[in-house]
Amino acid sequence: MAEVDQHEGEQDIEKKIEETRQRFKNEFLQDSTDKYDPRDVERLQKDDALVEGYLTWRLYVVDDALKMIDDSFQWRKEFGLNDLTESSIPKWMFETGAVYLHGYDKEGNKLFWFKVKLHVKDAKTILDKKKYVAFWLERYAKKEPGMPLTVVFDMTESGLGNIDMDFVKYIINCFKVYYPKFLSKMIIVDMPWIMNAAWKIVKSWLGPEAISKLKFASRSEVQTFIDLEYLPPHMGGTDPFKYSYPPLPDDDFQTPICDNGPIVSEEETESKDGELESKDTLESSFNSEVAVKPKKVNFLEDSLRSEDSDKGDTSTRTKGARKPVTTFKGALLDVSPAEELSFGSGETEKKSLIILSNVTKNQVAFKVRTTAPDKYRVKPSSSCCEPGASIDIVVSLHGGSQASPQDRFLVMAAEMDNAGSQELAQFWKEVPKNKVMEHRLRCHVLESIKAAVSPLRDSPVETVTSGQQELSTAAFDDNLLTYSSLMRVMASTSRMEQKLNTCLWVQKVLIGLVLGLVVLNLLCLHMLGTAQRPS
Repeated sequence: MAEVDQHEGEQDIEKKIEETRQRFKNEFLQDSTDKYDPRDVERLQKDDALVEGYLTWRLYVVDDALKMIDDSFQWRKEFGLNDLTESSIPKWMFETGAVYLHGYDKEGNKLFWFKVKLHVKDAKTILDKKKYVAFWLERYAKKEPGMPLTVVFDMTESGLGNIDMDFVKYIINCFKVYYPKFLSKMIIVDMPWIMNAAWKIVKSWLGPEAISKLKFASRSEVQTFIDLEYLPPHMGGTDPFKYSYPPLPDDDFQTPICDNGPIVSEEETESKDGELESKDTLESSFNSEVAVKPKKVNFLEDSLRSEDSDKGDTSTRTKGARKPVTTFKGALLDVSPAEELSFGSGETEKKSLIILSNVTKNQVAFKVRTTAPDKYRVKPSSSCCEPGASIDIVVSLHGGSQASPQDRFLVMAAEMDNAGSQELAQFWKEVPKNKVMEHRLRCHVLESIKAAVSPLRDSPVETVTSGQQELSTAAFDDNLLTYSSLMRVMASTSRMEQKLNTCLWVQKVLIGLVLGLVVLNLLCLHMLGTAQRPS
């Protein structure tokens, strides 16, 4: 029954998506086609996830979603988002380090930092500042499509001179209108009390769909959202990261290690210049569509051995690895899974499989990198894939390492025109950045449910079960009491806040009346004095 309801729900979503596309075409494109960038319109017609994002953010009300699409597309054309590059932004803005992407929160969402003290209100540069923020958002949207951001406003040492309400409203609109489902949460850290009034206005701009995502935190409280490893020292963290430009800060993807130790491959024979070139290629973006269902695959060994030995080695290496069920359709390779690798704490949950399928007519070189090279073993991490062939890549946790939502994997691929005459090391040095396809995968941590076992062998099973039930019931009652108490405290606090606001309002009215009476008395005294003077 649940499967039937799910299927009907998926059909309803598909109908909403098709209705949204058809109405946008009939109601918005008929009047003028110059309002939007044709590339955005084409993407709307092809990308179901994009349309669903607008519908979800507007609670599947098609009229509201269409209005949002109209506003978003006009803004994208006005700012030239599809052609916005690093060279389009004044260099001094990047050098300030006022806005950048770095690190992850505890849920694995990328952190979008705003150093408020570095912002100065200036009408002459406001347009460039808006493009600056749009550049970062568009850059992330292309690198990790569909993944939300956590915005962190670091208000340490900031004051009223650093608050530009027009700029703040623009940032709010970026997440409220222009990038649907992009905002995970917005954390305001160490806000001075003098800015309370300003942020009350900001809360009114957010709207009901995003107001719950706004979090105010002190330097110590922010640790409930972000681990110490991604917090700067002034927030009590241990992150040694210091912003510098150039180049743009990016995820620190590194070459992983194979099962038998460091891989002896082309990566280790590259010169330092080659490593810098390879690092730069990480900043390129890809434009590909998402589809479903991976193809049936065969394994191609890293060293390109014979087909028979490949098959024997594959069955051994892939045994126990979690098989992917979704596929990302890329320009050069289909990558399965499409979005995430799953790992758990159990022995059978420490391996995941990446399947790469060559969809071109030429040989494709690939390599896999990760942000946590000490935790994972990847085999093969670098090789070539023949036209029409597929490769199984086994990613396994090393030793007692545990997967984290912050961990990322990067699959890089480039087409080799002259496959026979090129060494991989030389190829990766010379391949242009715009020829490299990139696809990022995040980690999903499975929650293993383990049954509690009594340490006393002589205790009967019935007693253990009964004890567990009593403990479970007691814990539930305690949680219920705690929740009820918390709700009462919140309700009481809300009532006190309302009464306080009422008292403040009455106080203001009384002060106004007293001032009026004082002025009136002074005026009467002046008139009496004037009347008593001898003529």
